[in-house]
Amino acid sequence: MGSKNAYEKPVTLQNILKFAIPTIAMSLFMSFYTMVDGLFVSNMIGTNALSAINLTAPVIQLVTAISTMLATGGSAVIMKKMGEQKQEEAKEDFTFLILVNVFVGAVMCALGYLVMERIFAGMDLSAAVAGYCVEYLSRYLLFTIPILLMNNFTLYMIASEKATLSLICSVAGGVLNIVLDYLFIGVSHMGISGAAIATGMGYSVTAVVGLFVFSRKSSFLHFKKPSFRLRVLIHAAANGCSEMATALVTGIITLMFNWTMLRYVGENGVAAVTIIMYVLMFASSLYTGYSYGVAPMLSYYHGEQNHGKLKKLVAASLNVIAVLSILTALFSFCFTKPLVSIFARPDNPVYGLAVAGNRICTLALLFIGFNIFASGMFTALSNGVVSALLAFSRSFVFMLVTLLVLPAVFGVSGIWLATPVAELLAVALSAGMFFRHRKRYGY
Repeated sequence: MGSKNAYEKPVTLQNILKFAIPTIAMSLFMSFYTMVDGLFVSNMIGTNALSAINLTAPVIQLVTAISTMLATGGSAVIMKKMGEQKQEEAKEDFTFLILVNVFVGAVMCALGYLVMERIFAGMDLSAAVAGYCVEYLSRYLLFTIPILLMNNFTLYMIASEKATLSLICSVAGGVLNIVLDYLFIGVSHMGISGAAIATGMGYSVTAVVGLFVFSRKSSFLHFKKPSFRLRVLIHAAANGCSEMATALVTGIITLMFNWTMLRYVGENGVAAVTIIMYVLMFASSLYTGYSYGVAPMLSYYHGEQNHGKLKKLVAASLNVIAVLSILTALFSFCFTKPLVSIFARPDNPVYGLAVAGNRICTLALLFIGFNIFASGMFTALSNGVVSALLAFSRSFVFMLVTLLVLPAVFGVSGIWLATPVAELLAVALSAGMFFRHRKRYGY
C-alpha cells in the first residue's frame, strides 16, 4: 500500500526530488568510483596504463549496452504493468528478465575471452599498452554477470521505492572499490589487473544485495516462478534499444576518438581523452541519475493515463535540468586545471592537452542533460522507436559527422569541438520529437 501511495502523491518539486535525489547521488557516486580506477592507475602505474583503460572501453561498453537495454526497457514494461494493476504478471516477467541477464552475461564473458587478444593486436599499439589492455580486460570480464545484475537491480530497486537502498549499495560498492584499489595496486602491487578486480567486486555489491532483496515476498517487486513470454523480452529489448544504442555507440565513438587522437597526437592524446571523458561522465551522471529517478513515475502515470501528473512532471524536470546544465558547465570550466591535475601532473604533456580539451568540451554540458532526459522520457513512455532515434542520432550519427569533419578543419581543437557540436545538433532533434509527440502523450 505504501508503494501505491508514493505514486499517488501530488507532483511537486519536493516529491519529485525525493524520488530523484537518491538516484542522482547514486549515479554521481557510481561515476566517482569509475574514476577511481583512473586516479589510482594514472598516479601509481602511469599514463600508458590510463590509456589502456580507455582502449578497453569499447568492449566494456558492449557489456554495459546489453545490460542497459534489458534494465531500462524491462523496467518500463514492468512498471507500466504495475500501473495497469497486473502485479502478478509483472513479477513473473521481472524474474524471467533477470534470468535472461544471467544467460546473456555468461555468453558475453565467453565471447570476450575468444576475441580479446585479436582486438588489441590490430590496433597498432605499443607492446606495453597492448599488454595493459589484455591484462585489464581479462580480469574485468570475470564479473560480467554481476555487472549485468547490478545495472538491472539498480533500476528495479528505484522502481520498488528502494532508491535509498540502491544508493547505499552504490556507496558501499564505491568504498569497497577504493579500498581494494589501494590494497591491490598500492600494497600488493597487482598493477592494472588489481584495478579491474577492484572495480568488479565493487559492482558486485548491488548484485548480491539485490538477490536477497528481491527474494523477499514483502518487496514491491519480488522473484516469482517465471513465465517464458518471448513478447515481453522482445518488448523490453525494443523499448530499451535506445539506451543500448547510446552505450554501444559510445564505445564505437570512443574507439574513433582513440584512433583520431593516435593519428594526431599519439598515446598521450588517448590519455587526455580519458581524463576529459571522466570529467564529462561525472557531470553527466547528474542528468542520468535524475532521469532514472523519475522514469518509474513517468511509466506509472502513463500506464494509468494520468495526463495531468505527467504534464507537471515533465515541466518540472525540464526546469531542473536547465539549472543543472548551467551549474555543471560553470563548474567544469572554472575548475578545469584542478580537475585535470588529479590525473596528470602539470609537467606531463598529457596535462596541457587535457586542460585545453576540457575547456572546449565543457560547452557540451549545456545540452547533454536535455538529450539524456528526452531519450529516457520516451523509453519510460514505452516509445522505444523515438528514444532509439534520439539516442542513435546523438551518440553516433552526429558524433560521427563532427569527428570526421571538424578535426580535418581545425586539427586537435576540432576533436574537442566534436562533442559540443554533436550535442547541440541532438538538442534540436530532441526538441522536435518532444513537440511532435506532445499531444499523443498529454505532457
